[in-house]
Amino acid sequence: MIPWERLDGVTLEDGVELRLMRRGSEYSIMLGANELMNSRLSGSEEALAAYAIEQLGGSPAPRILIGGLGMGFTLRAALRLLGPDARVTVAELVPEVIAWANGPMAEVFAGCLKDPRVQLHQGDVGELIRKNRGNWDAILLDVDNGPDGLTRQGNDALYSAQGLAGAHAALAEGGIYSVWSSAPDPAFTRRLRQAGFTVEERATRASTRKRGARHMIWVAQRS
Repeated sequence: MIPWERLDGVTLEDGVELRLMRRGSEYSIMLGANELMNSRLSGSEEALAAYAIEQLGGSPAPRILIGGLGMGFTLRAALRLLGPDARVTVAELVPEVIAWANGPMAEVFAGCLKDPRVQLHQGDVGELIRKNRGNWDAILLDVDNGPDGLTRQGNDALYSAQGLAGAHAALAEGGIYSVWSSAPDPAFTRRLRQAGFTVEERATRASTRKRGARHMIWVAQRS
């Protein structure tokens, strides 16, 4: 078996190393001993985009905010489903992740960051949410392992009651707020409803072949 090779790494503010690994043509992003994503398992990240865009009902020029670049699965799925007048902003806090997208994982990204509909923002997605009141038709979040905030304690603010109130205010009327998680979280579902969202919980498989672990996606609509 081909061994894993460490290509690069960066120590995050909480003192844990984020690493890019490769084994043959397979890539993995690891946080400590936890695998955050793998290039062979894109199903639930693609579903994050598909569920949200389905709920938008064919809006011709939606404004989409994606929090978390990752391996680009959610972005590429969104671009396949959206028309030429859509605008997609991707916020990625860690500059090394952007460098990996343009460097060792360029083949995985398949040029999606050069799509004219895409704007890449190196910074905190929470900042874009707070500064753009009523601006977004959909906000898609995959910035952590879910509302438990595994990778960065600062992400907890996105999932708090205050953070959800900010997301509600940032969405246009009828806008969609969709969140990826590795596991269910009933308390988060309650907070979404308390913030004024109509909430649907969707369990989906990690693999596009309907195999692997079950992940959770919340599809919440601003009433």
